[in-house]
Amino acid sequence: MEYPEIDAFASMDSPIHRFDPRAKIVSFTFLIFSLVFVESINVALLGFGLSVAILLISGIPPGFAMKRIRMVFFFLCPLLLIMPLTVEGTEIVAISAIPVSLEGFTYASLIIIRALAAVTLAVTMLATTRFDMTMKALYALKVPGTLVQMLMFTYRYIFVITDEFSRMWESMECKGFTLKANYHGLSIFGNILGMLIIKSYDRTNRVYQAMVSKGYTGKPKTLIHLKMSAKDYALSTCIMGIAILVHAYQLV
Repeated sequence: MEYPEIDAFASMDSPIHRFDPRAKIVSFTFLIFSLVFVESINVALLGFGLSVAILLISGIPPGFAMKRIRMVFFFLCPLLLIMPLTVEGTEIVAISAIPVSLEGFTYASLIIIRALAAVTLAVTMLATTRFDMTMKALYALKVPGTLVQMLMFTYRYIFVITDEFSRMWESMECKGFTLKANYHGLSIFGNILGMLIIKSYDRTNRVYQAMVSKGYTGKPKTLIHLKMSAKDYALSTCIMGIAILVHAYQLV
């Protein structure tokens, strides 16, 4: 099953979904940074288990989250091959006279576990809030408007550009084009990318002119008003407290 948008399950009902977007961003970000800087693999595993528990509490389908988490895992997997060979330490085994160190394997595992925990929390945070509400929360947290609007437009038009590229690619295949690793194939592929960039630039100008004609001033307004409740304060305090306890446990 395909889930094209990050907020495909934002309309569900769970304690994480009902969490105020501003408090959610602050507390989850605090917890993410806390887990990223742990130095013990046991604490990192504890943090990863905590992030999975929060994901399960949110009710988001595991397949939706796994599809995004596994990309990070595959990206970081080479560390398990590189670091045991490059980090000095206790030799586990030798491969062609090259020692494989326990410290290298442990440190690579620590990096991967920390990254998976952080990504799991990030996916949970974003998937349990509508994207427009996330942008509203960022504005409320005084994040620079230019940055927020860049994020908003990137998310909005990345799917449009992807669809445009798919149509162009299907058109080329209908004309008999097959991508091959030679000069002709790569030059055609480069031309397609160039056309896509030009079309994207033209679309940008049209969209901007349309927005200006409708009164766009660079400061979007919304009728949505966010309000913190006692439950939001309690949950935010709980999450931040857990983030602090993680490091306290590490020092014990």
